[in-house]
Amino acid sequence: MYIKMERKLSYIKKNSSLVALIGSLITLIGGFFLSYNYIQTKKMIAFDYMNNAIYDGSEIIIETDNPTLNLDNNLPAEVSNDYIGYLSIPKINLKKGFLDLRSSENDVDKNILVVKGSTYPDVDKGNLIIAGHSGTGWKAFFNDLYKLNKNDLVYVSYKDKKYTYKITNIYKQEKTGTVAIYRDYDKTTLTLITCTNFDTKSQTIYISELISVEEE
Repeated sequence: MYIKMERKLSYIKKNSSLVALIGSLITLIGGFFLSYNYIQTKKMIAFDYMNNAIYDGSEIIIETDNPTLNLDNNLPAEVSNDYIGYLSIPKINLKKGFLDLRSSENDVDKNILVVKGSTYPDVDKGNLIIAGHSGTGWKAFFNDLYKLNKNDLVYVSYKDKKYTYKITNIYKQEKTGTVAIYRDYDKTTLTLITCTNFDTKSQTIYISELISVEEE
């Protein structure tokens, strides 16, 4: 009887140790995931802050776009605060309107931003330049641009015409308040600019070349 009780107590101790070990492992795993989620959240907050800081209240300066284009001839006489066209990228389920670059609503904190120095799609050998936020929140319209690759298609609707562009180059630059655009000046192009995902120090530039125009 004594031996049976001893064996039973030994069995209970072993099971208690096993339960304690499993409990410790579960606690460690839970702690790991909590810490990981906390760190990821902090990284995202830091990324959002730096993403906003690079654009908020500051003008994006284009360094190397074609200086020979007369931009004034490309601008309508009256400024519209309504969308004048739409940017569409089916691969990432993006469709967003853009405004006259002089509009008070042409603001990266309200919409995608048509950058000063842009021409509209109907200007031969011109360059439509659009910037947008990445990160989280409702204004992170360009958060999924990182999923794009060379040869992906981007569409712009403007003045009842559909302009189809193909991505030809993707590159990163340090955030300095300026953007160097490397494109073929003999081509009509579209340039998209956003902060690089989970990188507070760089921005990514997507160059696309016009391949077709059709009536909508």
